[in-house]
Amino acid sequence: MLTETIIDTRNADWTIPQHWERFTPEEHRVWDVLFARQSEALKGRAVADFFRGLDVLRLSRPGIPDLEELNERLFARTGWTIVSVPGLVPDDVFFEHLSKRRFPAGNFIRAADSLDYIEQPDVFHDVFGHVPLLAQPAVADFMQAMGAEGLAAMRAGALHRLARLYWYSVEFGLALEQGETRIYGAGLLSSFGESRFALESPEPRRSRFDLPQVLRTRYRSDAFQQAYFVIDSFDALLRLLNDADLAALYEELAEAGDLDPGVEYLP
Repeated sequence: MLTETIIDTRNADWTIPQHWERFTPEEHRVWDVLFARQSEALKGRAVADFFRGLDVLRLSRPGIPDLEELNERLFARTGWTIVSVPGLVPDDVFFEHLSKRRFPAGNFIRAADSLDYIEQPDVFHDVFGHVPLLAQPAVADFMQAMGAEGLAAMRAGALHRLARLYWYSVEFGLALEQGETRIYGAGLLSSFGESRFALESPEPRRSRFDLPQVLRTRYRSDAFQQAYFVIDSFDALLRLLNDADLAALYEELAEAGDLDPGVEYLP
């Protein structure tokens, strides 16, 4: 059963009170089942900073996190806060929040009979998947920059390009760590099936992160990815975004065709 806390008066920025006390014992139990299962599945698969984030933010405590308590710890580290929203929010609202170092989290959790898939991102995806790495300074700065770039891309009519950058980094990114490929994207960190598929299946293509290629590569939101892009480090990813002239790249790629994620790209 989805929590009834989504039925609240919405503010202009789409935020709502979390009303943590309204989550039911069953909803807290679903969080605990998901947390235990995914934490085990990610051993040897997720980047070390993810586990450090779980530890310093105390996300391993039982039950859906109380955002007021969580935000005290997160803000002290990187100046970010998590805000409750009813579900998916408009693009401009989402990127505005990111640009102000606020991450919107769906104020509901999937049903016990839908542990492996939910159409809209819930509190488990948003908090377990995204928040631990927001305690890492380079990721925190990258996410704020993505907010500003998202708003700029909307003004330039190039949101589909920026969405691909977000998708193949924030949601489904891979990273090199001590010579091994590891997961850092929230869509992978929160997915029991794709966290394995992304690293171990022979089917998808795994390429070194190349910004023009990423901006041209299509993706699907209803299936495991056919392509993943691997960064060298979070610091390198932040430098890439800070150094890039995305507006010029959008113009340069305006006449370029989209790329099939299942086909190898040759620069």
